[in-house]
Amino acid sequence: MHTNIEPSILYFGTPVILLSTLNEDGSTNIAPISSVWWLGWSCMIGLDATSKSTENLKRNGECILNLASGDLAPKVNKLALLTGSEAIPLHKKMLGYKHSKNKFIHSGFTPQENGTGKLSAITECPIHLHARVNTISEFGQGDERMAVPAYSIELNIKTVSAVPSVLMEGSNNKIDPNKWNPLIMNFREFFSLSAQLNESRLARKPEALYAPWKQKGIKRLLGKWLLTRSNKKYGH
Repeated sequence: MHTNIEPSILYFGTPVILLSTLNEDGSTNIAPISSVWWLGWSCMIGLDATSKSTENLKRNGECILNLASGDLAPKVNKLALLTGSEAIPLHKKMLGYKHSKNKFIHSGFTPQENGTGKLSAITECPIHLHARVNTISEFGQGDERMAVPAYSIELNIKTVSAVPSVLMEGSNNKIDPNKWNPLIMNFREFFSLSAQLNESRLARKPEALYAPWKQKGIKRLLGKWLLTRSNKKYGH
């Protein structure tokens, strides 16, 4: 028999992302977030409306999603109560946040130039996703239990880079789940993945079926035409 409960938060477990955004002076702000999900090559993140990351994304529209691995939890922890904003909002003061001008120094992470300008990735993170803002929307306005103003931000992933050690043997494009161990935030506690539990029926089909845009020539044109025709009834 289930019993009704009222958790203070609903945070069941999502990957920890270290978000790189560009400050006004050209330096990089990095911030841990764990409200994130993907669909195709688009990504949705949830951010506190008062954060420096939100301010930077509104102004600049560019970011790098640095995917943290389980072994990086101690360094990520050092970022947890830091903010790039000089004016610290009340709810963050109550939680003990402090201002940090250079979070790389405070955390021990190493900045890595990504070739697109001044924005730096994080060397220690095995996967980097360079992204641009598509839309920014206010989130949770009608929920009286929403303690702070928030935004949902849709990002378009432009490029992905990864260290070879997390790739499948013989592949230049596929992440090996048995080599990649993401850091997970579950009800404000750090976890990492264990071994594979069971074969997934979804994994039996070739991964290329999820990426028709990778096809070339007549196959790509025909595939695009068929999918466009099929998806019309869904409003796409």
